[in-house]
Amino acid sequence: MITKTKKRRVRLYKDRLNLLLDLAQTINEDHSIEDLLSEFEILLREELNVGKILVFTLSDKGWMNLLNSGVSKSEVDEINIERDLLRYKQIESITLSPPDNLKGFDAIIPLYHRFKAIGYVLIGDLEEEREGISPTIKHLKLIQIISNLIIVFIENKRMQKASLEQETFRREMELASRIQNQLIPGPDEFPKHKKLSIHTIYLPHLSVGGDYYDFIQLGRNTIGFCVADVSGKGISAAMLMSNFQAVMRSSFTKRISLKKLINTLNQRVNASANSEKFITMVIGKYNFMSRRLTYVNAGHLPPLLYDPEKGQLMNLTKGCIGLGMLDLIPVVEVGHVKITPGAKFIAFTDGLVELEKGNIITNDLLSVKRIITNQDPLEKNIQDVRTFIARNFDRRSVFDDISLVGMEFR
Repeated sequence: MITKTKKRRVRLYKDRLNLLLDLAQTINEDHSIEDLLSEFEILLREELNVGKILVFTLSDKGWMNLLNSGVSKSEVDEINIERDLLRYKQIESITLSPPDNLKGFDAIIPLYHRFKAIGYVLIGDLEEEREGISPTIKHLKLIQIISNLIIVFIENKRMQKASLEQETFRREMELASRIQNQLIPGPDEFPKHKKLSIHTIYLPHLSVGGDYYDFIQLGRNTIGFCVADVSGKGISAAMLMSNFQAVMRSSFTKRISLKKLINTLNQRVNASANSEKFITMVIGKYNFMSRRLTYVNAGHLPPLLYDPEKGQLMNLTKGCIGLGMLDLIPVVEVGHVKITPGAKFIAFTDGLVELEKGNIITNDLLSVKRIITNQDPLEKNIQDVRTFIARNFDRRSVFDDISLVGMEFR
């Protein structure tokens, strides 16, 4: 025979099951977090007669108050999660002896996800003077189940959003990388001349980088070239470099002197970078008829010029400070070099030789000098440089963008 008590108990379980089913349906319908919290508040206040509700959840930015119903702002401000709530590992009734900062609440419900505390629910009656046990206490377990469903849903929403943001960022980086690679000239775009062989390397450390090289045909017998490096790396460096490339290509003409060109580029870098970044570069011209190389080294690593007839390696150091370091460059010294037949020239960014070993940054310029100081053709030297880079990648020593241009004068 079913007693009245059993009937009430069955009815209570049925009501609770219906509440959970309604909530599960709401979650499955993929409502917004705001809508779900509103449903949660209505359920607790109208179905379970909870008067005061506070929900705290852990986000990427720390603990935040997710829901506040029936609680004054001053009461919320007095609560410190680390001090007042983290010590609670299971449901706790605090009706009879609430801590000072939690007076007016009857229970604390910790919420866990993958064995990690990610939320706390505080509930209480509106009638704070009520004596004895709060009637909300009998619903604690149900409220914990419902709260966990809500918090896990919110956590999954947050992770889903983060995943979508990461995917969007990845696609944007891929697009930026493709665009930047199109700005860097390939072999088909190099100036063609029977007395010149050109070889290059371009390896951004991230998807995009702040390195840049270029070749420009200035006349039938003259080419222009440059290698540049924006301070820093990543998106901001790549954006400045793309702007710099546009300026350089429009400014570098047959008639402009390198000194004037450097000052023009410095003005434009200052206007674009707002003193937050600077650019080092090597820029020059080579005339096939006179076999004269004219260059300016603007705060960059000195290019290397190897003369096979004399067996000499020269550092090309004449120039000025980097672009964007000062409003006006005080002195620009232009270098002039007579090129002997068979000479080899390489200019590169510091990512090639500055390597990370433990917590120490070392400079392996000597290895690069050894690679070029021989009678091998430049093409073989560049292959050896690539082997040198690959070895340092395997050692995880490379931490910056790498660019190199090489020219062999036949």
